[in-house]
Amino acid sequence: MNEYDSELVAGLLEKQNYTRAESSADAQLILLNTCSVREHAEEKVHARLSNLKVFKDRDPNVKIGVLGCMAQNLKEELLESKPYVDVILGPDSYRRLPDLLSENEESKENTIDTKLSRMEVYEDLFPARREGINAWISIMRGCDKFCTFCIVPFTRGRERSRSIDSVVDEVRQISADGFKEVTLLGQNVNSFQHEGRRFHELLLEVARIDGIERIRYTSPHPQDFDDDLLRVHTENPKICNHIHFPLQAGSDQVLERMNRTYTRQHFLDLAQRMRDEIPGVAISTDMIVGFPGETEADFRETLDVMRQVQFDSAFTFKYSSRPGTKAAEYEDTVPETEKQDRLERMIVLQREHTLSRNMSHIGETMEILVEKDSKKSKKQHQGRTRSNKIVIFDKAGEKPGDIVNVNITDAQGITLFGRIAN
Repeated sequence: MNEYDSELVAGLLEKQNYTRAESSADAQLILLNTCSVREHAEEKVHARLSNLKVFKDRDPNVKIGVLGCMAQNLKEELLESKPYVDVILGPDSYRRLPDLLSENEESKENTIDTKLSRMEVYEDLFPARREGINAWISIMRGCDKFCTFCIVPFTRGRERSRSIDSVVDEVRQISADGFKEVTLLGQNVNSFQHEGRRFHELLLEVARIDGIERIRYTSPHPQDFDDDLLRVHTENPKICNHIHFPLQAGSDQVLERMNRTYTRQHFLDLAQRMRDEIPGVAISTDMIVGFPGETEADFRETLDVMRQVQFDSAFTFKYSSRPGTKAAEYEDTVPETEKQDRLERMIVLQREHTLSRNMSHIGETMEILVEKDSKKSKKQHQGRTRSNKIVIFDKAGEKPGDIVNVNITDAQGITLFGRIAN
């Protein structure tokens, strides 16, 4: 989402005759787009701002701005600790950036706009994308779920969706620009709704656009994953057979305290239906360890869900308290040493599952969308399967954007290896 928002801001500025600099050292305007989901992200922003200050010390005319969730959530702290920041702009205020830059130029004082909007979805603005294979596209903003650990409803506001027509127009432009794949973005994409039309209907409209070969989305919420969405996966080959399906915890007690609104059994039943009904589906997930009150028994229940589902991959995190959320008020915190121990055990188990599921593809011929050169060799390409698995293979005349069939010959960690099929 932040990458898409950065492209959105770049497009807005380019319309105002700004040109993109290739490095901070060459720029007169440096904008840092930020995230407040976890404490570590905020720490990185503070460190990055301290590093950027050298450019303003060298040239006082350089402008530094902080955009996004951290600007929304911590503007007072930023003003106090980083007074050299010129502009602070929340995620619903990007349209005002050119005006705020002008105001700052005249007054030489910090300019701030962090008002949240119930309407802003930026559907008439087009991002300035670099060339590539996949394009991100935001279909909605905000969230109404209010999970007790999550700051997003407070930094990005309430949930609202773009019109289907505006999304389709942007995807048509993406296709005309040569992109082969789109990823639809939302804090909870399957609660998309505009004038009575829902997410599965949006997917069908996007699938009709010529030139787009693959459609992905992230992230759905287990409570809102319905039969219509499952059917779209089974009936339309453009909808990729990869579903990012956030678990967060496998204990009903912890899930209730997180306000996730589903049970472990509901999650398990849905995951099994995905495995049964979507050919070759890959399921990835998010998981948090050490949520306040989580016992060793609760944690083992999460490991049990992992063993039943056999996730293809997972993003795993230690719980990070976010001031302003309900969970920040809980006093039964888990000691840091226990959090770390549980995280390490979870990672070990997930690595086993990832390797096992990847090795099951050895001997298969899989359709690969070529993305770029392999990091380790210019003689090899890197691409992805429809199920979002990375594949490395020797070049044989294809180029990025081509779709080729590759025989899978090996699996190491998260990566598959193969050779072009004859």
